[in-house]
Amino acid sequence: MKTKWKVTLAVAGLAVIGAGVYASIRYSQRDVVTVQTGFVVRQDLTSVVTASGEIKPKNYVNIGANTLGPARITEIVVREGDVVKKGQLLARLDSVQPEAEVSAQKAALSSAQADSAATEAAVNAADDNIKTLLATVDRTKADLDRAAIFFKRAEQLYRDKLIARQEYDQRRVDQTAAEAAVREAEARLTQARTQRQQITAQLAASQKRISQVQATLTRVSDVLLKHYSYSPLDGIVTNLPVRVGETVVPGIQNSPASLIMTIADMSLITAEVKVDETDIVNLQLGQPADVTIDAMPNATFKGHVIEIGNTAILRSTGLAASQSAISSQEAKDFKVVVALDAPPSDIRPGLSCTAKVTTATRAKTLSIPIQALTIRQRGDLEPRQKTKSGAQAAARPDPAREKARKQEVQGVFVVRDAKAVFQEVSTGITGATDIEVLSGLKEGDQIITGSYKVIRTIRNEAPVKIDNRAPVKAES
Repeated sequence: MKTKWKVTLAVAGLAVIGAGVYASIRYSQRDVVTVQTGFVVRQDLTSVVTASGEIKPKNYVNIGANTLGPARITEIVVREGDVVKKGQLLARLDSVQPEAEVSAQKAALSSAQADSAATEAAVNAADDNIKTLLATVDRTKADLDRAAIFFKRAEQLYRDKLIARQEYDQRRVDQTAAEAAVREAEARLTQARTQRQQITAQLAASQKRISQVQATLTRVSDVLLKHYSYSPLDGIVTNLPVRVGETVVPGIQNSPASLIMTIADMSLITAEVKVDETDIVNLQLGQPADVTIDAMPNATFKGHVIEIGNTAILRSTGLAASQSAISSQEAKDFKVVVALDAPPSDIRPGLSCTAKVTTATRAKTLSIPIQALTIRQRGDLEPRQKTKSGAQAAARPDPAREKARKQEVQGVFVVRDAKAVFQEVSTGITGATDIEVLSGLKEGDQIITGSYKVIRTIRNEAPVKIDNRAPVKAES
């Protein structure tokens, strides 16, 4: 019995000692945090901005109705997908009235031109008549001079009693008649010149009437031209939503009833995407991009940025933020256009696409996993001070010190001597899973990378235990 009791007491003593050791170990590890770690490494890093949108031609034109009122489509001479040239006829609208007006104005123009030609002929005839009358005036003046000479000679002979009174009187009458003939010729010349002025005024009126009719003809011809739709550029008919017999209505922007067709210049294909406002500052013109099209899986097309929008677009409405009457705090996007360097021949406008724009690259740069970064206030990093009684020392608060304590610091927790030591870092570009480290760390440093809860809650100088085993998935 004594041996039995001795054995029993020995076992009990060992159990008590084991329990004490276990309790001591558990007590010593009560503040130890289990963490996952990684290392600061050098690697190539690429910063990429990803955005979604659709394929669009760089240049495209919506062909609409330009008539003065609703018009019926009488003919469509192209089909969707046809290649068209600049100036090619695309469609005709009902044009009975404008054609009649053009014909009437052409007839009026012909009549006015005929009147003008007749009046111009009358002016030429008046010029010829004036020339004739000028010759007549010159002839009558010559006759007057001859009659005056004869009369003067007869007057001398009559004084010398060499001719009879009758001959003297005849010479005097001849001079008087010659004077009257000159006056008559000059009066007819004056009358002819006045008539010419009247005819010239009529010619000017006829020419102004021609200009007026020509202006009217230009106007009605333009109205008629608006009933014919011509291609403004070389391209492809990408949208043809109407049929012959339908009525199109002009002047209603973005209305289906005003659109006849869309002509797209497929020589330059772009991906028009919307980039989040947090990423737009990293984009620049000329940056390379990889574009994938949903309808063409397993294919990536190279491109480059050719346009960056300056107007924020509300994500909920798609309208420019500047057009909103009230301030909005909702997320905004910016339009970015990426030109495809070698688009496929079977590409179509409107296809959904995704563009990955490379904004920066770094070769062999220090990097860490993004999830290792955390934010702390400087006051949380300071060691706790205790009084002799164990309570925190009470002191009069210093506003400047309190402000400095609340300053936020970006950094990571480095494992040193089995403790998590906060290390402030500055960062550069961001890749898909890693971020560039500019200062604060060196290659090979062991940093805490998980878990997410641990990184958010762990305190500076806290003891840690490393466990990098993969988590075991619970069986379903």
